[in-house]
Amino acid sequence: MEDISQQILFEDNHLIILNKQVSQIVQGDKTSDIPLSEMIKAYLKIKYNKAGNVFCGVVHRLDRPVSGAVIFAKTGKALTRMNLQLKEHQIKKTYWAISRNAPPKQYDTLRDYIFRNQLQNKSYVVAKEHPDAKYAELDYCLISQSDFYSLLEITLKTGRHHQIRCQLAAIGCPIKGDLKYGFGRSNQLSSISLHARQLQFAHPVTKEQINIIAPVPPDPLWQWFEKQNQ
Repeated sequence: MEDISQQILFEDNHLIILNKQVSQIVQGDKTSDIPLSEMIKAYLKIKYNKAGNVFCGVVHRLDRPVSGAVIFAKTGKALTRMNLQLKEHQIKKTYWAISRNAPPKQYDTLRDYIFRNQLQNKSYVVAKEHPDAKYAELDYCLISQSDFYSLLEITLKTGRHHQIRCQLAAIGCPIKGDLKYGFGRSNQLSSISLHARQLQFAHPVTKEQINIIAPVPPDPLWQWFEKQNQ
């Protein structure tokens, strides 16, 4: 089992926040790959010399090809309170995305209706009248450009399936490496250039304001953009 100790961005008695690597899964799925939730249990069992079962609650998830900050709860109380914050949109999530194309405006709010096709595991922007449409909203800002790529900073207002990937593709800015949403070539490890950069929320027990920034993956383009925006 992987050693996740170097991925820890924050840990106390109530929460543990990791910088998820591409290809890691947050929760168990149809593959036999070990999810981060189980890796955390193993880590906590060893660190605290626990003989019995270890609790690890998943607060939110990131898609497998996406990297960045993800929150887990170490107690049932913390999980319940973080789930409530998530439901009431009190956790501010900021993402970075690399696109080949620059967006039509430097910054904008995208308001769409999205339909999730379960068979394809893909979402589409559809008309409001679509029977299964769900409202999706995000803010984006073009914060940096290289010779060939654009870096967008995105703040999610809703949490729909593949929302960022779908909405950016709909304005002509598919994320680098995202073949499913129209980018021409894949990245290494089947990753896409979408990174959960920052999390801001009130601690579920102490009420202290927590601000987490996740370093970008060890990729030259990501590293270049990070240096430009320090």
